[in-house]
Amino acid sequence: MASNRFSQFSSFPKRLAHSWQHSNSMLCVGLDPDISRMPEGYGTSPAEIERFCIEIVKATAEFACAFKPQIAYFAANRAEAALENILAYANEIAPHATTILDAKRGDIGATAKQYAIEAFERYKADSVTLSPYMGSDSVEPYHAYSDRGLFLLCRTSNPGGNDLQFLNTEKSEPLYQTVAKLATTAWNPHQQVGLVVGATYPEEIKTVRALVGDSPLLVPGIGAQGGDLLNTVKNGLCSQGWGLLINSSRAILYANGTTSFASAAALEARNTRDAIRAAKATALSG
Repeated sequence: MASNRFSQFSSFPKRLAHSWQHSNSMLCVGLDPDISRMPEGYGTSPAEIERFCIEIVKATAEFACAFKPQIAYFAANRAEAALENILAYANEIAPHATTILDAKRGDIGATAKQYAIEAFERYKADSVTLSPYMGSDSVEPYHAYSDRGLFLLCRTSNPGGNDLQFLNTEKSEPLYQTVAKLATTAWNPHQQVGLVVGATYPEEIKTVRALVGDSPLLVPGIGAQGGDLLNTVKNGLCSQGWGLLINSSRAILYANGTTSFASAAALEARNTRDAIRAAKATALSG
């Protein structure tokens, strides 16, 4: 099923290339609206969550190549309709930006098909995050949307990721490396699959990049989680000098809790984008 909205792009890699080149940025702004941290003058209703996120999108659009709303923050507050409106607004005012529905779905068969409909037809997202640990059955239903992107959890930024992701497989390699290989070969018939690899583990980013060629990497862990930006960029750039969607959520959303939150978010987004650009220049010059 092809997206009418992005019919100009024949594939997800071309969609991403447009986002990077148009914005000259690899910053992904995460939309995780925590109702306990709403800024001055904002309530906690779905309408207020929508108003807050729209102001963030408006303030940061010129600095971002992507927006990544985390669905749990909306569903927990009965704000799914607000999420639809926020994504529609982002598509309207920042058509260059790739949208990523951070849902981490991981079911199979008919249920996975419904999750694909949710992500790509209800929310009209360009891409979705998935957990691949039920195997190929958990990825295959999304292939019906050949122009949309799939970001599979690979080497996540949380310490507990070591519990499973470093287990050796029968091929005598860590499980995350097996996931990386499958995600970009057998599970990737439309060249639409990327991987989630945390900035808190820059050496693993280097390993994954070597395994997956130019496939895109969604990288959480910058900002509030304290990931290593320079080594993330150095180790994660693809052969075209892009290849990364470096996510920052809390550091941008909650840069300021006053009525000036939007301008503070814009400044933080611009500074993060500029820091990524500087890291890229350093990496390419070295």
